[in-house]
Amino acid sequence: MRFEILTIFPEIFASFFEHGVVSRAQKNGLIEIAVHDLRAFTHDRHRTVDDRPFGGGEGMVLKAEPLAEALESLSIAPITERSPETTARESVVLLSAQGQPFTQAIARELAQLDRVTFVCGRYEGVDERINELYCDREISIGDYILSGGELAAAVLLDATMRLIPGVLGNQASSEFESFGVMDAAISTDVDGVPRSQHGSGGLLDYPHYTRPADFRGHPVPEILMGGDHHAVRLWRREQQLRKTLRNRPDLLERATLSPEDQKILHRLRNEAISGNDALG
Repeated sequence: MRFEILTIFPEIFASFFEHGVVSRAQKNGLIEIAVHDLRAFTHDRHRTVDDRPFGGGEGMVLKAEPLAEALESLSIAPITERSPETTARESVVLLSAQGQPFTQAIARELAQLDRVTFVCGRYEGVDERINELYCDREISIGDYILSGGELAAAVLLDATMRLIPGVLGNQASSEFESFGVMDAAISTDVDGVPRSQHGSGGLLDYPHYTRPADFRGHPVPEILMGGDHHAVRLWRREQQLRKTLRNRPDLLERATLSPEDQKILHRLRNEAISGNDALG
């Protein structure tokens, strides 16, 4: 898989791409990353990439011409001129505060492609005609404002490339975590709890513990030490529900929930109301 990044600050990415999983994936030939300096596609002696917005207002806007030339240098045609085969294999993503919220589901979609191009906005944003002509996705990583799209591009790249087979040492690592999709092939036991914790079914992940068994007077939950795998599954499912209810209750509206999950949630909510459990 290949990632292209268009930016006016290419040096921002150097350290990030030279370490950890991203570096290893590149060395193993699983991904390719190319960072392109927008200023290389300007034609004036000041290498101007921005200008004042029409209609007035604060700030500057990235100009259309350098962005279009940069995209076309990568053989990226306007959306209306792309073949169905290209559309199915590639995506051009504008990183923008006005974009669709980034999710693990979008990361899974991007991980199926051959090439993803990130357009890093700056200042007040990008000339909207670039978005309309070339970008098939406009994505935001959260309801806050960054100085530019570079950090957002790094986030999307990292979340996407780790889903590519072979990138992680143990591919199951990308399945046993928050926001995972429940494996439809896995049935549930008599208590309505998945026989495997493969995928979280849209919930947050359960808590994890390692040695020492007692850390500064805080022991590992006893149920994890007893060797009863069924009891561990029950406990983990409840912890997933508890953490999701506390930190991301919005996820419960679209999560895969069994009747037993609903009973646990009802109990947890009652505990919170009675003050027996602080869910926030």
